Amino acid sequence: MYEINGGAWQNYTGAFYVAAPGIYSVGFYSRDNAGNVATTQYANFIIAYNSQNSLTVTKTGNGSGTITSADGNINCGSICSYTYYYEQPVTLIATPAVGSVLTGWTGCDLSFGNSCTLNVNADRTAVATFSQLVALQFVPIAPCRVVDTRNPNGPFGGPAIQGQSSRDFAIPSGGCDIPSSAAAYALNVTVVPVNSTLGFMTAWPTGFTRTLTSTLNSPDGRIKANATIVPAGANGAVSIYASDTSHVVLDIDGYFAPLPNPDALAFYPLTPCRVADTRNPNGPLGGPYLHGGQQRDFPVLEATTCNIPANAQAYSMNLTVVPRGGMPLGYLTVWPSGQARPLASTLNDLPGAIIANAAIVPAGTGGDIDAYVTEDTDLVIDIDGYFAAPGAGGLSLYTFSPCRALDTRRGEGAFSGTLVTNFVTGPCALPSAAKGYVLNATVVPLFPLGYLTLWPDSEDQPLVSTLNAVDGSITSNMAIVPNVNGSTDAYTTGFTQLILDISSYFAP
Repeated sequence: MYEINGGAWQNYTGAFYVAAPGIYSVGFYSRDNAGNVATTQYANFIIAYNSQNSLTVTKTGNGSGTITSADGNINCGSICSYTYYYEQPVTLIATPAVGSVLTGWTGCDLSFGNSCTLNVNADRTAVATFSQLVALQFVPIAPCRVVDTRNPNGPFGGPAIQGQSSRDFAIPSGGCDIPSSAAAYALNVTVVPVNSTLGFMTAWPTGFTRTLTSTLNSPDGRIKANATIVPAGANGAVSIYASDTSHVVLDIDGYFAPLPNPDALAFYPLTPCRVADTRNPNGPLGGPYLHGGQQRDFPVLEATTCNIPANAQAYSMNLTVVPRGGMPLGYLTVWPSGQARPLASTLNDLPGAIIANAAIVPAGTGGDIDAYVTEDTDLVIDIDGYFAAPGAGGLSLYTFSPCRALDTRRGEGAFSGTLVTNFVTGPCALPSAAKGYVLNATVVPLFPLGYLTLWPDSEDQPLVSTLNAVDGSITSNMAIVPNVNGSTDAYTTGFTQLILDISSYFAP
């Protein structure tokens, strides 16, 4: 072999051996004209294009669909494997057939909606699970604590989830009488960061590749909670990933089950409406504020302007606390009236800021709900729908692989005022038959943000809020937003980035 050295060809002999995949090393020596060995040297040469690996794509599940690669080399259907150069990045796109949905990917490095990405650094197999669309309806239960990693003696006790790792939690084994037939869970997720920060936490069904979505963020290390609806994965489990070491607490207030189920309830969306505001002394469910260490009953059905029927058995609500004097609030718990206060929390507010969290709250005696707070605070309650026996106008839940529908950091940029997002023509391509979206909204404010409101496009902006970030912190909240024309409106009081992740929708 030859090498250019100082502009002249030098004659070498030697042999290659593989030092690492895609990297070859050669030991070589040179001879003078008399045949004497002058030097012996070793060097590594990166010859990545001489190392190739295969990528194989397979499909599973009771649904159907096709898989293609962004580079056009895979079309499965017909071409389900291809040989790529070492470390070549590949993006795969799943397209479900009519009546099917992508449940999730396995074998990918990361998934996002119908797509997944991976580097072909070895022979690899990616699997897309297609499922038939299944209608799910809600079975409410009294709020119950199913996971607490702070408790070493519980069914899902410690240790904390280590940073950049995940842990699986089989929800039916958590002692809250959740059946193995449950297909999705209505959870309240609380993080207690061990150190000073938690970049983000993500929950998704066990057995699939982690999705490029987030459930909540706590960059300042505070205790935070967020509601979420998570499909059940392998063995009924959900997986929790933490970017930094954190404890996690999971409370459950109900589950979604396939039909037929005599206990299951349909969802009925409402135009977002304010049920109670203790700051307002003149409203039907107004002041006084809630006193620390005491509970208060809220007769929800007396909020007559919200058109909540007497047969409602659970409410989809957004609860906002406004601590008195900006003092710390340990926690708020909301539960059905007439039952004992549960060992569960709805939100935590140790900074004493205005904070909101969504919750599905079963209706108690007379349709009432009870609220308990550890310290003095005002409470604002908004409603966007209710659950009742199946009937005309009732909707079922349909789950799919979580998808990032909007991220203004990679598109429109920070905005103030109103922004419209279309979920039918956007990257998540939701069906036009959807009558309500289950969203996780995250704001990344440039400055203190009074509030964010989400509501169905073509309707007037309602007097409600989805979340608050007065301290300018990254803040998330789940929202069930009714749908009229495929688009959702967002209004913010100040400049912020907005991220909308979607994991399910309601439809007939």
